[in-house]
Amino acid sequence: MALIFATGMSATADDIGYLWRRPMLLVRSILAMYVVMPLVALLMVRLLDLPPKTEIALVVLAICAGAPLLPKKLIKLGGNPSYVFSLIVTTSVLAIVTVPLSLHLLAGRVSIEAESVTAAGVARVILKSFLAPLAAGMLVRLVAPAVADRFGDLLLRLASAVMAVCALIALAFGFHLVLELGLPTVLAFAAFTLMAIVSGHVLGGPNAADRTSLAVACASRHIGLALLVATTARGPHVLAYVVAYVLASAVVSVPYVRWRSRLATSTFSEVA
Repeated sequence: MALIFATGMSATADDIGYLWRRPMLLVRSILAMYVVMPLVALLMVRLLDLPPKTEIALVVLAICAGAPLLPKKLIKLGGNPSYVFSLIVTTSVLAIVTVPLSLHLLAGRVSIEAESVTAAGVARVILKSFLAPLAAGMLVRLVAPAVADRFGDLLLRLASAVMAVCALIALAFGFHLVLELGLPTVLAFAAFTLMAIVSGHVLGGPNAADRTSLAVACASRHIGLALLVATTARGPHVLAYVVAYVLASAVVSVPYVRWRSRLATSTFSEVA
């Protein structure tokens, strides 16, 4: 919440509407995140001989797009801030409808209890973890821009440091569980992430910053929503699948992120 609050300190209402003023980019973004990736997950379930729980995890991750921590990550990579903010707000709001609807549509193909996840439950998670702190940060910027400029970056760095420590703790306590899941599960998550990056990069359009933003957005999942969907399977394996996905996603995403970061730096140097 602190990270999102700090991110909101650098956003404006005009940023939020950026994507809606560009309907073709909006359509491509929604297509990549909410159509292509669920289809990729279903195709992997049909073609690969994966453990049943891994199949469920893939489908759940595929429909839980709109990771709330993306703005900080993408802006550092040279992504268009207005597009990033608009994309995450738009996909988060759409998730209130798309997550329950997708579960009902996919329940017959994968063993998921769709009735356990409602639009109200999804809305509560998104409101509490993303929309409320983002709006609070934007309000601070509106009424006290000097305060936002002075403390926004500091809060962002502090919250990022705490998140890094938490991630290391989760990795330390959950790594042995990841090993129990087996190599096929980790490889499936890695393949899913690779397809997400390709999908976002292709559908991002001709603008390099938009391509990078959509590719990383497609490869990132809303872990809070995924855990909400997985409430019927509480226990250590839930943590194991989350940690396994984060590890596999990081391994696959890092080369792409470094390549796009170098490209953005090179382009900026040439323009300068």
